[in-house]
Amino acid sequence: MFEGWGACAPGGVATLDCLPIVFKNIVTAAIILAGIVALFMIIYSGMRYIASSGDPKAVEAAKGTLTWAIIGLVVILLSFFILTFISSFTGVSCIKMFGFTNCSP
Repeated sequence: MFEGWGACAPGGVATLDCLPIVFKNIVTAAIILAGIVALFMIIYSGMRYIASSGDPKAVEAAKGTLTWAIIGLVVILLSFFILTFISSFTGVSCIKMFGFTNCSP
């Protein structure tokens, strides 16, 4: 999931060669965090819907939260499909890994 420093930090000192690894780790963590937040928002909206007790205002608020949480989850999933499509269309497979390593032609 996360990539270690490996050869980019000789002697324990990070160099500019570590930037792709840092970028990949940040993007991976952000996507995981976004997915977890979307999942919790779906659960939270379900709990709000149950606790609304038929109050139309509370039901609409819970439905709105659920709608936006699902939209967020779909956007997260679409980002992978869009990246895969662009990668296969252009022939640049290294962009699928978010780290941009080994991108030389």
